[in-house]
Amino acid sequence: MNEWVGVLGLRAPTFPDLVAAAAAGLILLAAGALAILAGRWLGPRIATWWERQAGVHGEGIASRMCDLTRYLTFAALVGLGLQSDRWPLPAALLLGLPLALAVALAVRELLRGLQMPRWVATLLAGIAFIAVVANALGGLAALGALLDGIGFTLGSNHFSLLGLVEIGVALLILLAAIRLASRFINQSIKRSPRLDATQQLLAQKLAGVALLTAAFFLGIDILGIDLTALAVFSGALGLAVGFGLQKTFGNLIAGIILLMDRSIKPGDVVTVGETFGWVNKIGVRAVSVVTRDGQEHLIPNENLMTQEVVNWSFSSPDVRIHIPVGVAYDCDLALAQKLMMEAVTTSPRILAAPEPRVLLREFGERWIEHDIRVWIADPAEGVGNIRSEILNRLWVLFKENGIEIPLPHRDIRIREWPGAPEPPRDQG
Repeated sequence: MNEWVGVLGLRAPTFPDLVAAAAAGLILLAAGALAILAGRWLGPRIATWWERQAGVHGEGIASRMCDLTRYLTFAALVGLGLQSDRWPLPAALLLGLPLALAVALAVRELLRGLQMPRWVATLLAGIAFIAVVANALGGLAALGALLDGIGFTLGSNHFSLLGLVEIGVALLILLAAIRLASRFINQSIKRSPRLDATQQLLAQKLAGVALLTAAFFLGIDILGIDLTALAVFSGALGLAVGFGLQKTFGNLIAGIILLMDRSIKPGDVVTVGETFGWVNKIGVRAVSVVTRDGQEHLIPNENLMTQEVVNWSFSSPDVRIHIPVGVAYDCDLALAQKLMMEAVTTSPRILAAPEPRVLLREFGERWIEHDIRVWIADPAEGVGNIRSEILNRLWVLFKENGIEIPLPHRDIRIREWPGAPEPPRDQG
């Protein structure tokens, strides 16, 4: 505390203080120059390595890597200089403030790159700034004692502002570490050549559950919480799971089962009730199904386990489409069937094997009914559009060759017309 008094101007700086301040200034200049060089030369290389190891989906660390390298290099060099000697107060303050600012900026950039909320990044950066400045001035222990004195004692437990800050910082740092570790684990699983897309998704979800469990027990150990104190809480949690969170855990288990038996996987074309589309994502709670209209339906995992689901691409992506066509009785039937095959073979989406077929179904009341059967390998691109394409082409061919699609004819017999004169009666 005596050194802090000098900061208020109660003691004039001596010649050794000025020499130390000049040395501190030289350290700052050298550290700044090296930090700029490191940011320009080393930053892009680290960013490339990060993109390869952790991916770039939804995070912004790679774009901030040059700034992070600059701040961390400056902080490391100034920190080494600060710890290399017992500096007088003016020099310690001259080194401590830039060091604290660099650490705070590095913390903020790192947390924002991990998609942490802005207020969390700003709060932790402010705490880091205060802690580094206090440590540089030799007052970190005094600051800790001051915060520990603000609180109260309940039984054998002491609750203070210092403990609250430690708990909050530990939880936020643990959350950031979970996100960072999850990013590396997911990217490592994606790069595995021995796992297909479904197995990769299952491994990522199981790794996420294991990571959260490990983080939970690690947080308890860091905070020094006795596990026996969680007995009542675990009982309450069990009741909450049994009643309020039953659907949530049911959907979680259903999602894991869907991934394990591979009955539904990302990319499959499915029909659930009135919803037709392809599976975009299998989440913890629901499956995302994107329709041809661009609408994204979130269907609970349990519904896919209990309801009837049509999976158009479960064992094979090939799908057969039926296109009913009727022609008049007095037309050239062989020509009509030839034109149907011609309309089918002109479509690039129709598979050659299995080959398309034209079958005569029955002699109907109005026309001769045919069934055009074709196979496609891309149902995700739509089924109705391929029917429309073939029927439009067939309409042109029928018109060019005189094949008639008959209209329905009905005979109407009127037994009595309202307002008509009554027939004459026989007078004999």
